[in-house]
Amino acid sequence: MTDPTEPSDASSPGSTRSGSSSVAREGRTLAVAREVRVAPEVAMEALRDTRTWPDWSPAIGAVESEDRYVRAGTRGRVRVAGVWVPFRLTSYSGRRWEWRVAGIPATGHRVEGYAGDADRCRVVIEVPLVAAGYVPVCRRALDRFAGLVEGDRTR
Repeated sequence: MTDPTEPSDASSPGSTRSGSSSVAREGRTLAVAREVRVAPEVAMEALRDTRTWPDWSPAIGAVESEDRYVRAGTRGRVRVAGVWVPFRLTSYSGRRWEWRVAGIPATGHRVEGYAGDADRCRVVIEVPLVAAGYVPVCRRALDRFAGLVEGDRTR
């Protein structure tokens, strides 16, 4: 696992770059990452805000949850491809959370700050290796997420 205060180098062995995102293998997951020009706290708040998920995730059409901001144990449902499926957070800590969708382990989400640069961070979506085909969707999601938090909704 990488140090959350120092983003891993996207040019390290086993990683690839495409546009402004990178993909690197981390054990049994692929870390799809993108730098954003906002403070880590701003990025994490947006990642936790269930109301914004349809704005940046190409896979999510709608969300219903009693918790606007996810926390340990948050439950709800998301509409994926027109079908409502349940979700539950399985872990949450400061700058990282994981969930299960329809009972299946899904992606992890984390924010890594840069030492000495409070106005920039790296947002990472962790994709299980068995779901490697989901990487392009995550890249698009991170581009849309960056546009949302950086104030440019045209991405």
